[in-house]
Amino acid sequence: QVQLVESGGGLVQPGGSLRLSCAASGSPLDYSVIGWFRQAPGKEREGISCYSRVEDRAYYADSVAGRFTISRDNAENTVYLQMNSLKPEDTAVYYCATVATGSAWWWPMRAADFASWGQGTQVTVSS
Repeated sequence: QVQLVESGGGLVQPGGSLRLSCAASGSPLDYSVIGWFRQAPGKEREGISCYSRVEDRAYYADSVAGRFTISRDNAENTVYLQMNSLKPEDTAVYYCATVATGSAWWWPMRAADFASWGQGTQVTVSS
């Protein structure tokens, strides 16, 4: 399995920005999709954005489209989530996860399709 380590979370005021990082072990060829989920207290885990290596395409949930941008650095095997115009409802633990190469997945993202997970990083949006 791919080992994933997230970083970059923290406390930010509404309207502010944060950039999350997800460093993956091994090779980018080990996974076909890498994405971000988030889970707020008392709520289900929500898939918010992912990048499909095979399609060379990014996907975004309606809740973050136009505000969040996923990007990657293949040389560093790292994926980023740039989060702008943050709202209090963006407060959650953010997780990075991957779909193993050769495994099926669908959009909207389903946690069950993602085999490897990071430990999560807390994002708190509050004044």
